[in-house]
Amino acid sequence: MRRLLPPTVVLTVMMLAACAPVPEADPSSGTGTGATGTVSPTPATPTPEVSVPVAPATPVALDPVPAPERLRLDALGVDMPVEPVGVQAGGEMQIPERPSTAGWYRFGAAPTDDAGTTVIAAHVDDREFGIGPLAKLREARAGDVVTVTDADGAATDYVTEAVTYIPRAELPVDRLFTRDGPRMLAVITCGGDFDQQTRTYSDNVVLIARARS
Repeated sequence: MRRLLPPTVVLTVMMLAACAPVPEADPSSGTGTGATGTVSPTPATPTPEVSVPVAPATPVALDPVPAPERLRLDALGVDMPVEPVGVQAGGEMQIPERPSTAGWYRFGAAPTDDAGTTVIAAHVDDREFGIGPLAKLREARAGDVVTVTDADGAATDYVTEAVTYIPRAELPVDRLFTRDGPRMLAVITCGGDFDQQTRTYSDNVVLIARARS
């Protein structure tokens, strides 16, 4: 099913700071795969707020489709619920509070659409709720299968093409939040260096995968 969002609602993501600190992982400055390693929560540090600004507009509900309900990445032991999210009153993308739950941007593409990139994001950890499954995201490798299951029980398999550390200010909005092109999946959390003053990470960790034919 092809869904179109009214042209006045244009996602202009500038950053995604969705987590609390993790140990340094030798992130690259642009492209490249994430480093492997053990991630430990740091409960003493406050969790930063998510900041995903969108252009001034009121999102309009799209034609109903089965919403993604589960995200699995078996190679890393990731199996977590997914819930639809929208835009906060302040104009930022909503992210579930608990890092054990991911959010699907419901004004973007869904796995059952015939084009576009499905975007799923989650916190990496939280001082109250602990570490989340996507703390392992940087360890994913090309070829790993990511499965998104929707409310109707349909499972869509995606094959990982890359895992990249991207500076927050350089997040490729036009490529990630698109309703055109091949059926893709973007799974996003944070990484890189943590700034104690601003409570933000220097980078996003972005997994890109292509729907299996």
